[in-house]
Amino acid sequence: MMTKVRSAVVRGAGNDTASDAGSTGGTEGGTPVEQLLAAVRAGSAHKVPALLEPLDAAVRKTALGQLKSLRSEVRAWDWKRWNEATAVRRALYVAGAGCQTGAAATATWLGGRDLLSWRSEDGALVLSVLADRDPAWTADVAQRLAARPAVAESSYGLIRGLVERSGCAVPATDGYVLAWTREITDSRLLERLREDSHTRVLVPHALAMAETPDRLTWSVGPEAPTHWPTALATLVTEGVLDRAQVVDLCVSRLLRGGRARDLRFPLEVLRLVEPSVDERRERVPDWIGMTADAPSPVAGYAQEVLAGLAADGALSAGALAEMTGGVLFRTEKKLVRAQLTLVGKVLAREPGAVAELLPAVAEAFGHEDTTIQERALKLVGRHAAAVDASVRRELAEQAGLLSPVHRPAAVALFGHDLEVESGLPYEEILPPVPEREPVAPPATTVEALVEELLTRGQYQDSAAFERTLDGLVRLARRDRAGLEAAVREAFPTEHWEHQHYFSHYTHGAEVVLAGLLGLLPGWRVDSGRAKGTDRKACHHEALSGILDARLWEAADLIGTDALPFLLAAPTLHTGEIDPVVLVDRLRGYRDAGVEPAPADFAQALLRVGRGDPSAGRAAEEAAALGTRAGGRLAAWLRAEEEPLGTRVRFLARGKDRASQKWWLTDRIVVEIDDRPVVRKEFPAAFRWLGGELRSTPRRCYHWLDTRAHWAAALPVDREFVAACVLSSLASGADADQRGVTEPLTALAEADGPVGRAVHLAVAFGLGCQDADDRLRAVDALLVLASRGDLDARRLGTELAWLVVEGSVKPNRLADALRTTAATGAYGTVWAVLEPMLPELLGAEKPVRGLGEVLAVAADCVERCGARGEVAGLDAMASARSASQFVVQAKRLSGALRRGADQPLTETV
Repeated sequence: MMTKVRSAVVRGAGNDTASDAGSTGGTEGGTPVEQLLAAVRAGSAHKVPALLEPLDAAVRKTALGQLKSLRSEVRAWDWKRWNEATAVRRALYVAGAGCQTGAAATATWLGGRDLLSWRSEDGALVLSVLADRDPAWTADVAQRLAARPAVAESSYGLIRGLVERSGCAVPATDGYVLAWTREITDSRLLERLREDSHTRVLVPHALAMAETPDRLTWSVGPEAPTHWPTALATLVTEGVLDRAQVVDLCVSRLLRGGRARDLRFPLEVLRLVEPSVDERRERVPDWIGMTADAPSPVAGYAQEVLAGLAADGALSAGALAEMTGGVLFRTEKKLVRAQLTLVGKVLAREPGAVAELLPAVAEAFGHEDTTIQERALKLVGRHAAAVDASVRRELAEQAGLLSPVHRPAAVALFGHDLEVESGLPYEEILPPVPEREPVAPPATTVEALVEELLTRGQYQDSAAFERTLDGLVRLARRDRAGLEAAVREAFPTEHWEHQHYFSHYTHGAEVVLAGLLGLLPGWRVDSGRAKGTDRKACHHEALSGILDARLWEAADLIGTDALPFLLAAPTLHTGEIDPVVLVDRLRGYRDAGVEPAPADFAQALLRVGRGDPSAGRAAEEAAALGTRAGGRLAAWLRAEEEPLGTRVRFLARGKDRASQKWWLTDRIVVEIDDRPVVRKEFPAAFRWLGGELRSTPRRCYHWLDTRAHWAAALPVDREFVAACVLSSLASGADADQRGVTEPLTALAEADGPVGRAVHLAVAFGLGCQDADDRLRAVDALLVLASRGDLDARRLGTELAWLVVEGSVKPNRLADALRTTAATGAYGTVWAVLEPMLPELLGAEKPVRGLGEVLAVAADCVERCGARGEVAGLDAMASARSASQFVVQAKRLSGALRRGADQPLTETV
């Protein structure tokens, strides 16, 4: 009987009709429990309710035990039986629910990750097998299921059926609301919301959710039938939803803040519902809080509300002063200008508020935009005569924050009340040179190692990963049995046996653990170790291939005498290895009679510090070892020329945007120098370093999680690594890629020459679209400057042509350089801008947004006291225009003519 059933399932797994055709004989005979089990094994979920109906509690309890055993059995099936397992799990989902007695146990069964069903018909089947249960019991199950987000989303129909059957309260949980919004959103949204008894409960919860359901944020017009804000505003007008409650929830949600995406919905609802004057007055502190801290759209709305109250005389001077202080601290110029305009109108109407409002206006004296400073200073100047001496001194003190360009006006306004400059020389402030931190010793116990593997995996920083990998190799040789037992207990090892699991990714140390447990077929290990780099591969894949080759090698040799410890384990956080330490490691290998593993030794050579003062002595000691490996290390350390080298060039730009050569990424050509020693003596995965890759531009599309390891693979050849990652960095500047500058900090802290590639990498980073990417580039620039490795003129020259051709946007560059200068590095930033500006000013096609760059340049010159001339600047400054471009050109020109009496000094 069971053989017939199994055969039918294999022929038509996942299809109830096909399963039923082959399972007829399996459900006609035998005991009721046997018939039930046969139907479940056949995947005939729709037969389960009828088979359960005649069973009493005792029989169901017996059946439940066998269902649990079957569930465990199905979990062990491999991927080849996926369709069969899916059908059986659907039947188990229904049968188990009908055999459970307690509400908690039933909810646990229905919420099991392996059984959880997304089919609405399965929920209907469960409702049928639970039809005779007590309403209180049914309500308990519903509430338990709704409390689990993933379960509530997948089981909405089941939960709703249980709620309606039991008459319990509607479960207002995030998961249930999310599922409800997806279920109810269609072209009849407004009508369905009117008719649905859940609306009055779930809408308030949706408005309060930290993450707004996606259906509520769909980008459709207010007239579209699926536009939720319009629908809710209509329901408020009709009295279906309580107006006061909706307004209060929207304001509270906006006040809590969060992502702009999640705030868009309550903001739109609030605009459409339109709070009354009394509702606006009652929430003045809330609006003020939004203007200070909320995202721009929310702050703009709150500013509009408060401006309306101020126009009606319903906003006190104290509240306006508090609001002004918060708004003027923001960077959005539109909000700041609007606030200064608002204060100016209030002061014109209420002169008596001057003592409270002018100190708040003075907050703008420290704004990054000098035009904002000028507007604030003029506003203060118009009303300063009306304040007493104490307020005047307070304003004069704040005036010390003004840019030097506004100092004459400030002196004219405040006279002796303005503090006299100390006359101290300008000091350049750069971050301290990063210390070369030693890597901690590897874990010495199985417990500590397993904890590291579980908490860090492959996505940690490179130094920590290498430490863990070295500890794994050492402990596998010292206590293989104990380590194997701990790994089997801590990891889901069944995945490692699937032949496709390691086909494309090593999954970090998992491939080494699988090798430790003997779960990898020999052919797969040999293939992984022998894999080279295709001539057409991108540089990212090639860099990641180095780590992959080492992991496959470790997977093959772990736990054997052939790999007692790793030669390539770094001694410094950058990935570098002390040459003397590497000699000691090779001596240990020689004494043990072990030949170094090829990939491990190749990586060790690429990491050894060739510029280290001890390199010469280490070369002599390596040669004295009398081994082939010692001789190779000695020759590597003594090499007069750099073992690795690259050249970077760019193809000409296409004529239009549709051209393949328009994108910067598609025009970068990296030529790797021919290095015969690398191609002949290194393993296959490393030979591309000697010049085997084609020197053609390539746009690559892949997801690699080994970015953190790229710089550490070649920690003494940062120029080489920088050349290899230029294409991805360029995609952050001329496209919308994010996270591309993650390797930059490691590159700046690494060793080796700094040439065009490193400066281009920083230039691309400064022009990235993503703000976080630009911040990492700023950090890299400052580290290079503090180490004395920055060629500011070279960086400025590279930035000039990138801006002129449109690959780097001036506003993004200005933002990054402004941030850099604000750390105290005004002289460094000016050194970058000075060679760049003539190219931008003399460009054949005017550079849009150049005014922002000139503003940063002027600020730097005013603060560091630089002197000189910039070709083309005076011509621009002499133009008759009030544009930002001309205003800032005049400011920079004047600052360069004034110069400074103080010499420039630098502190590191």
